[in-house]
Amino acid sequence: MSSNLKQDISIGRNLKRLRVDAGYTQERLTAKLQSMEFEISREIISQMELGKYSIRISVLLALKHLYKMDSFDGFFRGLDYIVK
Repeated sequence: MSSNLKQDISIGRNLKRLRVDAGYTQERLTAKLQSMEFEISREIISQMELGKYSIRISVLLALKHLYKMDSFDGFFRGLDYIVK
């Protein structure tokens, strides 16, 4: 039996939950990321949360810092893999 990761798993729901828990609106988060020199818009934040836009690793690292997270676990909470 081999195990395979499900392709194109979205972390969008977790991104939204973490943003709200940290007290950020999409607009405020966009401004914070832009002040860190990321070329990002509120629309891109929205698309990432909807699972329609892949998040860059550099943005994920910045969010971990902004949300004062010790690990990346919160981004991946509740995601499953498929065993074939």
